[in-house]
Amino acid sequence: MGATSQRPDETAPPARPDWRRRLLLGGCSLAALIGLYFLWAATVPRWWAQQVGDSVHGRLSSGLVFGLLTGVTCTLLPLLVAWFGLRRRRSWKVSAAWVAVALVLALPNLWTLGVVVGDGSGAHAGQRTMDVNAPWFRGASLIGAVIGAAVFVALVWFARRRQPKAP
Repeated sequence: MGATSQRPDETAPPARPDWRRRLLLGGCSLAALIGLYFLWAATVPRWWAQQVGDSVHGRLSSGLVFGLLTGVTCTLLPLLVAWFGLRRRRSWKVSAAWVAVALVLALPNLWTLGVVVGDGSGAHAGQRTMDVNAPWFRGASLIGAVIGAAVFVALVWFARRRQPKAP
């Protein structure tokens, strides 16, 4: 009932961070990320090559068309989304969300790139699968990516050119 009663949290010294706990948590997180990377490197290239092979059915024309379409759309759309999301000043969370959407849209190109330039057993298995079941897909997707990037550069150039100049 005294007027001098204090709350316990007002007199307690500030809590220090527990560095042992943080180091342990960081080490476990790093180990989990390394494990996920190796799991990804062994399975995703094989899976992606199977998906593409199932879509192409070993036909040259299908590999060409599917590769061009994948390359163009999975390059042009992510670039447009990233440009639209990052051209104005926004909070870092909104910008990160736009970049995350762009990365998700680019995943098929990134998976194909993992098959092409990867040096693990999963990438080599994916290369062999695409050689047999998806001929011309890899080269056509590269050509499509170049076309998609060129179209993006042209669109940005035209958009900038149409803007009125400041006096």
